[in-house]
Amino acid sequence: MEIQENILLAPYTTFRIGGPARWFMEATSETELAEAVSFAREKNAPLFVLGGGSNLLVSDKGFPGAVVRVANRGIRQDLEGAYSVFTAAAGEDWDDFVSNVVEQDFAGVECMAGIPGTVGGTPVQNVGAYGQEVASTIVAVRALDRTTLKMVDFAAAQCQFGYRRSIFNSTGRDRYIVTEVGYRLKLHGAPRLAYQDLARAFSGWTEGPTLKQASETVRSIRQQKGMLLVEGDPDCRSAGSFFKNPVVSESHLADISARVVKEAHRAGLMLTEPIPHFAADPGSVKLLAGWLIEQAGFPKGFALGAAAVSSRHTLAIVNRGDATAKEILALRDEIRKRVLAQFGICLEQEPVYLGV
Repeated sequence: MEIQENILLAPYTTFRIGGPARWFMEATSETELAEAVSFAREKNAPLFVLGGGSNLLVSDKGFPGAVVRVANRGIRQDLEGAYSVFTAAAGEDWDDFVSNVVEQDFAGVECMAGIPGTVGGTPVQNVGAYGQEVASTIVAVRALDRTTLKMVDFAAAQCQFGYRRSIFNSTGRDRYIVTEVGYRLKLHGAPRLAYQDLARAFSGWTEGPTLKQASETVRSIRQQKGMLLVEGDPDCRSAGSFFKNPVVSESHLADISARVVKEAHRAGLMLTEPIPHFAADPGSVKLLAGWLIEQAGFPKGFALGAAAVSSRHTLAIVNRGDATAKEILALRDEIRKRVLAQFGICLEQEPVYLGV
């Protein structure tokens, strides 16, 4: 395994932002991954595990430790009656994997088409979109334990999945490195059309869409919102959704609603639409961070230096071409400050920040 020094990380991220890593390695096997962990220990250096770089913002000064890019490949399929378990290596491209199984007419991940990144990142964040989460299909995760340098196999229940959470980014953060993931998918299953935009696209159809039609429609919707990586599209230099949709109590929602109505009346307006929200855990609701951001005074295209709110989706912060990490964080802080002041909600950042 080659060990490189002072390699710029910006090209390895969808933000296209970030300085150099002191050491950089690519691991194509579990053995090489263990070697990378051992190397970082020998250097007494912090180690960062890099996948597709789609959920990452790197400091302008870079990272003074070691970065290992997980680059193992391979997919195997095990039949289970009407289902199959597809076990994919962590280095596999996620969107390619989705296209592969959809083409074979297996349901369960079709609504997550177009999400950038690698397979290894999906259980970490419990990746989800348009009414689906990987937690509903994952049956097993294999990972390297950085403490013991031994491989560990997790059943789905052991992964402790929640909204954008798992054991891998909470209690087990910085301990486990995912090397492969098993997804249980249904042959000839119907596509999930729970998401409003997706359901609207197929309203009036006498027959339900195929998995491929649903998947292609998801990609189209993502592109309209600037959430599909397209070369040359300025709205694509981002980390996707920059903030998580906040989950609040029903009483907090009632307080916010009363405040919004009061402000509308003060401005001589009549509020006819309720604050958009979805059911969450009992007694809680999930609000749309994008709606909160726009209501707080950040319309699509709002810019602060070379950092901007996407021109197509208020939930994404984009690099307009030469933005620095410092500028991205300045815009983040301004958005957080105004949303907190107006709604009493502190938005939680979704991308990982790396560096100093």
